[in-house]
Amino acid sequence: MITKQIVIVAMMLTIAAFARPAPAQETPGGFVRIAELDIDAAQLDAFKAAIRESIETAVRVEPGVLALYAISDKHNPARITVFEIYADAEAYRTHLETPHFRQFRDTTDRMVRSRKLSDAVPLALGAKPR
Repeated sequence: MITKQIVIVAMMLTIAAFARPAPAQETPGGFVRIAELDIDAAQLDAFKAAIRESIETAVRVEPGVLALYAISDKHNPARITVFEIYADAEAYRTHLETPHFRQFRDTTDRMVRSRKLSDAVPLALGAKPR
């Protein structure tokens, strides 16, 4: 089973591979949140579709959303970890009030068996420009 530390390291490597670097004058990462979700396995495909759509929309339309990554545990695909980076805490609060996030939450709330949210402090974020 993958430990929380391995998941976090994997997520940081993903950021390094795919995220755009922050401009030099900004603090890298701003506000970081990790969501650990256990999804009802019978509803996993519907959850995956909903989270893909939600992330695509948030990244496209919200200037304060810097990166959103959702991954599943290789040995337990219903265990989802979402790594979220916002420009600041206000951008996170704004994200929670958007119509697309509210729709995602309403659609998936009954699919989620457990939810653990943690704030994190970025130590080092690096990425190559695409």
